[in-house]
Amino acid sequence: MKLNGSQIVLEVLLENGVDTVFGYPGGTVLNIYDALYHYSDKIEHILTAHEQGAAHAADGYARATGKTGVVIATSGPGSTNLVTGIATAYMDSVPMVAITGNVNRSLVGRDSFQEVYISGITMPITKHNFVVRDVESLADTLREAFKIAGSGRPGPVLVDIPKDITAEECEFTPKTPEKTEIREPHFDPAEIAALIGEAKRPVVYFGGGVKIANAGDKLLDLMKKAQIPAVHTMMAAGVLRWDEPLNLGLIGMHGSVTANRAVNEADLVIAAGTRFSDRVALNPAKFAKKAKIVHIDVDRSELSKNVHADYRIRGDISVVLDMIAPLVASADRSAWLGEIGSWKLADYHPAFDGRLTPHAVIDILNKKMPEDTIYATDVGQHQLWATQYLHHTDARNFLTSGGLGTMGYGYGAALGAQAAYRDRRVVQITSDGSFHMNLNEACTAVSFDLPVISVIMNNAVLGMVRQWQTVFYGKRYSSSQPERQTDYVKVAEGFGAKGYLVTTPEEFAAALDDALASNKPCWIDCRIDREERVLPMIPAGQTVENIIVE
Repeated sequence: MKLNGSQIVLEVLLENGVDTVFGYPGGTVLNIYDALYHYSDKIEHILTAHEQGAAHAADGYARATGKTGVVIATSGPGSTNLVTGIATAYMDSVPMVAITGNVNRSLVGRDSFQEVYISGITMPITKHNFVVRDVESLADTLREAFKIAGSGRPGPVLVDIPKDITAEECEFTPKTPEKTEIREPHFDPAEIAALIGEAKRPVVYFGGGVKIANAGDKLLDLMKKAQIPAVHTMMAAGVLRWDEPLNLGLIGMHGSVTANRAVNEADLVIAAGTRFSDRVALNPAKFAKKAKIVHIDVDRSELSKNVHADYRIRGDISVVLDMIAPLVASADRSAWLGEIGSWKLADYHPAFDGRLTPHAVIDILNKKMPEDTIYATDVGQHQLWATQYLHHTDARNFLTSGGLGTMGYGYGAALGAQAAYRDRRVVQITSDGSFHMNLNEACTAVSFDLPVISVIMNNAVLGMVRQWQTVFYGKRYSSSQPERQTDYVKVAEGFGAKGYLVTTPEEFAAALDDALASNKPCWIDCRIDREERVLPMIPAGQTVENIIVE
């Protein structure tokens, strides 16, 4: 059948199971938006307030569902506004296809209105990108984009389409997406099983790659069989339930004493789907120095990149675990687990003293919200409190920017998750610093009936910056105390949402109940003390021996 380029774009989206896209129209994508009008019964388009919000929404949709998120933007500023969102997805291995319009082919290179070389701009922050040169190649280019975005180590792919191509016609033949072949990794599973069997103090250290591979259950089966405790990165919160006895929790700069010490004392570390980032291996030369390290990752470039691994296995983690697990013998490691248990006395335990503290807010969320609630955070102190203290039960229920650390990520991501799951609750945990960056997306929440509840940890300062200035810069608070006077209740109401101001745990609990009952977008302004800190904390370049717990 003969279709124009815009119709081809939407047909390929449908081939790949896309039912929701996020974006903002403009001159060079008007033909695509005209086609969207005719496909509105098959594909919902969420119009955001800003293209960055659209990119974060596509990201949040992808993280929450496991599908590839799609964002559309026009040329020039429309496409450059996507850059932060694309980079956020790239750093956290999130599958996304960004479709940008560009000027007509005859105008390329002439400094035309709203012309920008977006494929060049985004080359370092995409897994791959394409510039479509003719309408005949459009369908297969988009198909390849989806294949690349979702296979191996996922990531964002950009497809730039000149406007005249979206109007040209050609023959279109539908195709079923090809299944990506997963190659069996080359390693000796018996050797790894023997290492596990010989170890006296083994630890599993896992990251977001386990979530991406949907390998959490297989990992837990191996852990239980061999009685191996585990620590995780921020990107893997929820892969193991918060109440799993073998789950020691977060490792790294703001991880627990127990989790960090377990790796420090281990004689074998099985690192799965993680990259030994500088927020975990703060001093790479001293990280797990008593242990043999087995590093499993689908991306060859990550193996031994930051910390030397004694055994390097490139492959899909689910497949690797399938090969190892049958060869691992059951074991009794009660002595090692008992030693770890004794360390928990040294962990930081926040006090509940009747004040509205971050820990009190999260405790109330844990008690009142359904277990399948999806949480999205921005970046800063609140992000770490949420990682540490939320009762994580599913890896796709916690959306946060890890690698890039993007303030302003949370609202868009929460809206993307809510668009994917209209029957579930979505809560954004944010701070006054981060929330100011993208609070304009409240209009999106209201317009599309997305009842996200935004919990704002409001200490009237840039909390994490101020914490570092307190600890390391002699309390010289340079530009970290803006003292903004924003009235969140009035601003929320101005957008058509509901707003609450709370100063006690009881007020927060009541506001949360009312927000849940209202089923509207809601903001809850939680006034917390600016002296609240994220603890524990290991200073950059140090080890667990230097951990700050008070």
